[in-house]
Amino acid sequence: MSAETSQPRLLDWVIFLLAPLCFATNIIFGRGVIGEVAPFTTAFIRWTASALIMAPFVYADRKACIDFVRNNSMLWLVIGFLGMGICGGVVYWSLNYTSAANGTLIYTTSALFIIIFQRFFQNRPIRPLEVAGMIIAFAGVTVIVLKGDINALLHLNFNLGDFGILTAAIAFAVYSLLLRKPAVNKLKSFSLFGLIAASGALVLLPITVVEFAQGGSLPVTATAWMKMAGIILIASLAAFLCFTHTVRVFGPTTAGVTLYIMPPISIVLAWLFLAETFETYHAIGIVLVMSGVILATAPIGRCMRGPKTINT
Repeated sequence: MSAETSQPRLLDWVIFLLAPLCFATNIIFGRGVIGEVAPFTTAFIRWTASALIMAPFVYADRKACIDFVRNNSMLWLVIGFLGMGICGGVVYWSLNYTSAANGTLIYTTSALFIIIFQRFFQNRPIRPLEVAGMIIAFAGVTVIVLKGDINALLHLNFNLGDFGILTAAIAFAVYSLLLRKPAVNKLKSFSLFGLIAASGALVLLPITVVEFAQGGSLPVTATAWMKMAGIILIASLAAFLCFTHTVRVFGPTTAGVTLYIMPPISIVLAWLFLAETFETYHAIGIVLVMSGVILATAPIGRCMRGPKTINT
C-alpha cells in the first residue's frame, strides 16, 4: 500500500487509534504471565515468535533487508535493543518491583521525551496546541493513576522498578525517533517489523540464557501459552505494526501521543475482562486524555508540509 499525500487518510487515523488498544492488551495478557514466566524469557519468546511469523515478509523483501542490515547493522541492533530489549524485558522485570500506577504514570512520559528530543536534536518547532494537548492528556493520566485524590502524590514511593520504567520510557522515545531515519523508511512496514523483532530477539538471547541458568521459569501451562499468544499476536505484532505506521504517517511526536490513550483503554479492558470497578475519576481522566490527544494531534499546519511517500 502506497500513499503520497500530505494529509493522513481515514485508515491512518483508525490505525492511530488501534495502536494504543493493541499495546494495552499487554497488561491483560501479561498480568498472569509475569508470575509464571521469567521477564526476559517472556520478552525473548515474544520477539522470537514475532520474527518467525514475519519471516515470509522479510524473505519476500530479502534484497532490501539484507542491504539494510549490511549497511546499517548498528542502527538495526540499537533499534531492537531499545524497542524490544529495554521496552520488553526491562519493563517486565520492573513490574515485579513497582506498582501499576507508578509504572503507567512514568511510562507515559515517553511522549514528552519525544518532543524534547526532537526539539533539541532535530530542531523541530513545538506547536502551542501540542503543548496544551500534552498537558491536558498528562493531567488525565494523573487523575486516573491517583484515583482522583491529589493527596496520593505524597504516597508515591519510587524504587528501582520505577527507574527501570523511566529507562524504558526514554528508550521508547529514542526508538520512535529512529524509526524516521531515511534508511529505515526505505523498508516496507512488514519486513521492517520482522527485522526489528529479530534484532530484539538477538539482543535478548544472552540475558535470557543467563536468566534460565539461574532458574528462570518457562511457560508450561496451557493458560500461560494462551497469554503468550495474546502478547505475541496482539500486543506485539498488531501493536508495533500499527505504531510503526503511525510514526511514518504522523511523525514520532504525534505517534507518541498514543501513549496517553493507553491508560484509559487499559481501564476499560480491565473493567470488561477482569471485572474491575469503573469509577468516576476514570471517566474524568478519560475525558481529559481524549481531549488532550485531540488537541495535540489537530492537523493544523500539516498541510504546510511537503508530500511524502509511505511504504507499507
